Amino acid sequence: MEKLSKKYKRYWQLYLFLLIPVAYVFIFNYIPMVGVQISFKKLKITNTIWNAPWVGLENFQRFLGSYQFFDILLNTVVLSVYSVLAAFPFPILFALTLNAIEKNRFKKTIQTITYIPHFISVVVLVSIVNQVLHPMTGIYGVLFKAITGRMPDDLMGIPSAFPHIYVWSSVWQNFGYNSIIYFAALSSVDPELHEAAKVDGASRFRRVLHVDVPAILPTITIMLILRMSTVMTIGFQKVYLMQNTLNLETSEVISTYVYKKGLASGVSNDYSYSTAVDLFNSIVNLLLVTVSNTISRKVSETSLW
Repeated sequence: MEKLSKKYKRYWQLYLFLLIPVAYVFIFNYIPMVGVQISFKKLKITNTIWNAPWVGLENFQRFLGSYQFFDILLNTVVLSVYSVLAAFPFPILFALTLNAIEKNRFKKTIQTITYIPHFISVVVLVSIVNQVLHPMTGIYGVLFKAITGRMPDDLMGIPSAFPHIYVWSSVWQNFGYNSIIYFAALSSVDPELHEAAKVDGASRFRRVLHVDVPAILPTITIMLILRMSTVMTIGFQKVYLMQNTLNLETSEVISTYVYKKGLASGVSNDYSYSTAVDLFNSIVNLLLVTVSNTISRKVSETSLW
């Protein structure tokens, strides 16, 4: 206990800085959890959270028994898994490739160019996607007509095309920015390791494979575990903006379903039901991150806890 108090006295400035993120998490993540009880009640506009009648697991049973449950769950899982498989390797490969380039000016220029799309708002990004893929005036429509001589189909109205458009537009927007953490990990690689590999006759590819990749492997593991915690969480805003009546078959996910049931139904808003659906989503995410962390801890020595 004395050692702990000495540590606090010695590093009190650092602990003072720590109070800011702790307060942020407590205020915006823990205090709102009081509202989770709504999912176990029947909340109406005339009630408050405290005097609404308890209904137990009725809201969860409604969702699990809904005819839309499997379709919404499947869409969410497909988009999430597709996003992980497509988007997760790109920042790693990009960081390894660019780190192998020795010209710093060229390297910094490429980094800056690839970072820029991340700062485009979702609304602007969806507008760009709609304009590029427009069958009449977009680049896609003009090129398709010039090559084939006929009018193309509207990709935004094809259900099977929605996952590909959603995922690859996200890959383009975020792979540069997401590579920052891997660049930081690669900067800590001891140059002497590369020099020793050169002496042994290792090619640049071999040095990347046997020096750079092992150095960033713990970072990759941690980032994958964190990514698994959001497998069931699809960004509401982008999906909702890209939705239309034609692609709803594959674009309706849990986040948009919660919004429509809880806030966009007018006088028939069902706050308790939408809260229960969102809580179900959070519980699944918690289970996924726990399982992935346990597997990582057993397979390797890297884990979150």
